[in-house]
Amino acid sequence: MNNKTLAQSLAVALLSSALMANVASSNSPANPTTGAAKAATADYFNTAVNYYFGENGKPQDYTQAKYWFEKAAMQGSADAKFNLGVIYYDGLGIPQNYNQAKYWFEKAAAQGDAAAQFNLGIMYDNGYGVKQDYIKAKYWYEKAAKQGSAKAQFNLGVMYIEGKGVRQDYTQAKYWFEKAAAQGYANAQFALGVMHYDGLGMPQNYSLAKQWHGKACDNGDRQGCDEYKKLTALGY
Repeated sequence: MNNKTLAQSLAVALLSSALMANVASSNSPANPTTGAAKAATADYFNTAVNYYFGENGKPQDYTQAKYWFEKAAMQGSADAKFNLGVIYYDGLGIPQNYNQAKYWFEKAAAQGDAAAQFNLGIMYDNGYGVKQDYIKAKYWYEKAAKQGSAKAQFNLGVMYIEGKGVRQDYTQAKYWFEKAAAQGYANAQFALGVMHYDGLGMPQNYSLAKQWHGKACDNGDRQGCDEYKKLTALGY
């Protein structure tokens, strides 16, 4: 496996790290000052979720979901702000609008929402509705990565591997891939296998490469399965 294969493999994995578009849970929907306000915000959020999925007697209706998420967002719910960003990003019931998606992701990110921070990283990394800016992408990935987002940790590792927005640094790439891999993130496990196979920033070690490819395979990564079989056939 050569560096070109590594770049191609990680590019595929990066593209698969799509926008985290699942409706978030509402464990602590907002910070209103009264119990009644908190209850109302939770009701707004849960009503939005019901319309989003078409559950609990509500028809699936993204327009209504957006309406109720907006009401919860106005009460300070970071989850609601995040989900409004998803609705605008995907154009669910409304025309797709990256500017509004970015607006709501930024609102949620400012409250420490890791999923929103990751999504902003994706937008800047790929130039979705913004000028492509790897430095800003790294900034947002790092914010999310430090909160434990495996996808952000992996994408940060890719930036260090490729020298996008940072100096190329295999040690940092390995650090972030290991963080994601420890959470069972298959793309990161595969990437570590490639690094050990090619000796990127470390001594070449086919046995360790096989171990990481095996872990990636166990977590559903077909490339990891293929590389594991090849190394097994070679006697490692």
